[in-house]
Amino acid sequence: MPRLQLITVSTRPGRVGPQVAAWAAEEARRHGGFDVETLDLAEIGLPFLDEPEHPSESKYVHQHTKDWSATISRGDAYVFVMPMYNGTYTAPLKNAIDFLHHEWQDKPVALLSYTAGPSGGVPAIEALRPILTRIGFRPTERSVSVPGIAELTGPDGFQAPEGLSGELADLLDELAKQLTEAEADAAARV
Repeated sequence: MPRLQLITVSTRPGRVGPQVAAWAAEEARRHGGFDVETLDLAEIGLPFLDEPEHPSESKYVHQHTKDWSATISRGDAYVFVMPMYNGTYTAPLKNAIDFLHHEWQDKPVALLSYTAGPSGGVPAIEALRPILTRIGFRPTERSVSVPGIAELTGPDGFQAPEGLSGELADLLDELAKQLTEAEADAAARV
């Protein structure tokens, strides 16, 4: 089965990203189309990009970059579980993306955003999509946005509102379809 990496991108204390990611991972396992791996940028602890060569050269000198490269290389598709801060995506997410280049190429990525406000993080998704495309990802057309996250998280974890499981299942179906299309494109190039 293809490996789906669900990546929690918030790193601040008191964050709810791990609760949302745990729910999404369980839903992805229930979906059955992926081997699911969860990653957490707070645990990975990347510094700000500190490689002397451009990431497209893949000449990594720091062990943390080599480890990040090996981790991401295991993935076939990704879901970024992302809050919206100040109307956009987080600096740790952009930094984690910027460390690598070849590892992301032609791989499907989906966005699951959340925010305390009514937008659900849609402005962050809209800001990130062109960057993902430019880097070489295959972003899904669908995304999942969760407004009012403060009322949905607590000691019992994330309580998904009605219909959200179906939205995520549709997103996972699109990721699976993109993987099939990417494999067909790669086979056609051979």
